[in-house]
Amino acid sequence: MRALYTLLWYLALPLLPLRLWWRARNEPGYREHVGERFGRYRDHGGTVPGPVLWIHAVSLGETRAAVPLVDRLKRAYPEATVLVTHMTATGRAAGHELFGDRIVQAWLPYDAPFAIRAFLAHFNPRAGLIMETELWPNLVALAHERQVPIFLVNARMSEKSAAGYARVPSLTRPMLASLAGVAAQAEADAARLAALGAPRPEVVGNLKFDVRVGDAALALGREFRLRFGEARPVWVAGSTRDGEEALILGALAAHPLPPGTLTVIVPRHPQRFAAVAELLRQRGVPFVRRSDNTPVPPDTDVVLGDSMGEMPGYFASADVVFVGGSLLPLGGQNLIEAIATGRPTIVGPHMFNFAEATEKAVAAGAALEVADATALIAEVAALLGDPGRRGEIREAALAFHRAHGGSADRLWAWLAPRLAVAMRDDRAAARGSLSP
Repeated sequence: MRALYTLLWYLALPLLPLRLWWRARNEPGYREHVGERFGRYRDHGGTVPGPVLWIHAVSLGETRAAVPLVDRLKRAYPEATVLVTHMTATGRAAGHELFGDRIVQAWLPYDAPFAIRAFLAHFNPRAGLIMETELWPNLVALAHERQVPIFLVNARMSEKSAAGYARVPSLTRPMLASLAGVAAQAEADAARLAALGAPRPEVVGNLKFDVRVGDAALALGREFRLRFGEARPVWVAGSTRDGEEALILGALAAHPLPPGTLTVIVPRHPQRFAAVAELLRQRGVPFVRRSDNTPVPPDTDVVLGDSMGEMPGYFASADVVFVGGSLLPLGGQNLIEAIATGRPTIVGPHMFNFAEATEKAVAAGAALEVADATALIAEVAALLGDPGRRGEIREAALAFHRAHGGSADRLWAWLAPRLAVAMRDDRAAARGSLSP
């Protein structure tokens, strides 16, 4: 089965530069370092200094979640080079912003054997830490051949994803069995991964609970609020996906919010900024764009958040937050960022990629779930009109976030002795007790 999988990759390779070019129309980052996608790392010179510890964080959310892990690695192994790889331009841009020159960044190559072999030969990592569920059969198999231990950390596995993996057991079971270890977010994730063939997953919690809202994000939120109008009620529909903006605008047209309310729509993917702008124009909705960098006129009721890496700032500017990807069966987006700001957080009925976190947040009163776009607008109106209830949810949200912290400590306690073996450094066992 892996041979067939590899053949499909080789058949697709001639088309991949076209795909990168297409994506680069809206995200120029996809034009940069294209050779790395095929295992050519000339920009990194000949030899990367020191032992290399490698983290793969596919996109924006995984990169942010990797912050406490990078900090631990840098403290425990100051002599090591921390390599962080990505697949998306937003992830790579976020890594540069978060880590600067503390790390080395590169694209993870496509999962063709020649490219993977070149990647492993160039960087020669002592160990690899793959965030969440970014699993590639050839990558795992060839790393295993080179005796490079691969750990799946902050791992999650939804029912839908597990069903997909289960359909090709001859491909996925050997891949999962070759992992050196799995640290899962929740019991349900661990059970699904174990059923698919992963070696004894350990439940350590979700690293995203350990990512704090920084001073820069809070300052950006204050700046946004001044631009939006301090006295105006503001709600943010963040990380919206294709089709959701139309549902939200339709519900707003049918059930208008109180006069003066500002709706801020922030699409998840930058390649959709132009499409959402066109949708607003077609519907005759006056709006301003974040990229205009101008105050919002009082008679303008919609802002299009056409910027990347500023979602915590948008959340911090709001009175109420909706987390997108959840009105349609798309799996939802990370609601923990919004909860961490203490803003009342609403999600739709399709949060299966974050099922356990959502269930616990709703049970704790830290988030609210609605059935559809009409119910969403009704809930937004109710919350904007009830500051006392917003205050109660704020306290519940902050308490929920505090209660679920500590995942970085648990992950490090599990990971440190395993890295010590990989690094062949007797001192590393003692470093496992380092405080955050």
